Amino acid sequence: MEMVALSKVALVCAVALLGCAYQATRPPPPAILGAPGGPPVTSPRVRLRDGRYLAYREEGAPREKARFRVVFFHGFSSSKESGFPVSSELVEELGIYMLFLDRAGYGDSDANPKGSLKSDATDVEELADALRLGDRFYVVGVSMGAYPAWGCLNYIPHRLAGAALVVPAVNYWWPLPADVSRSAYGKLDARDRRAFWVTHHAPSLFYAWITQRWFRACRSSGESATPSPTRTGRSSPSSAGRSARAAARWLPYESSSKATQQGIHESLCRDVTILFGTWEFDPTEIKNPFPDGEGVVSIWQGYEDRIVQVEIQRHVAQKLPWVR
Repeated sequence: MEMVALSKVALVCAVALLGCAYQATRPPPPAILGAPGGPPVTSPRVRLRDGRYLAYREEGAPREKARFRVVFFHGFSSSKESGFPVSSELVEELGIYMLFLDRAGYGDSDANPKGSLKSDATDVEELADALRLGDRFYVVGVSMGAYPAWGCLNYIPHRLAGAALVVPAVNYWWPLPADVSRSAYGKLDARDRRAFWVTHHAPSLFYAWITQRWFRACRSSGESATPSPTRTGRSSPSSAGRSARAAARWLPYESSSKATQQGIHESLCRDVTILFGTWEFDPTEIKNPFPDGEGVVSIWQGYEDRIVQVEIQRHVAQKLPWVR
């Protein structure tokens, strides 16, 4: 009788633990922008064809008179408010119009449960058309914000005047040569490898992974390396370092920043599951969007970045000789 009782207790405990584990994987309902009790919308927004709204912020020269119209994609756990380090004198001298947007699920932009590399590209195309940026515009992607730039190069190359990818986050499950993949992935901190592995192989568990309190899910931001000079000897912009360090903050925490005001599942989790998921295209097979040399695509990468290994950027650049 005693053994039967113990077995029942063990069964009850196992069921309870499974129930708790299941609940941990279920994110809370998202905060609805503009709804009663939800975060207020404080930014100008454009309504997209699918009914979602995309928030934006403008700086620099008036868009009607600008010589260069540049769209910026912010990094992980950031927003359109992060800006980009460029002097007002240079902006005025060159006539640069700068458009910063909250990517889907961040800040004042509605989340996109069906988000993908393609949807990010078409989002920016719709925004550019709504604001009348013209037939072509430039894109700059910083850290995690670089994958939408890759999406633009693949899906809307005819709309681009040029592109820059600053310490662009990479997917370690791209179709890379085994030696490149093994070397780059092996240099990651063990906590980063675990986090990336969970995101790629079990994306539905990622919310539970970054909110659990038993052990650190990823290396702390303070342990991240600051970007070193690039291969050309120039240093990457300081915001790139901040964004790269932010990408390492996959720690158990409750974020109260405006960037994640709709919930970390709608912003951070959806973001990384797109980056580390199975891509719809191979970036090393993208065709040159500027065969006549009328535009430039550049990658800026620090040698000692601990999250984005330089070997992968070199491989991409070798496969795409038109990338600078």
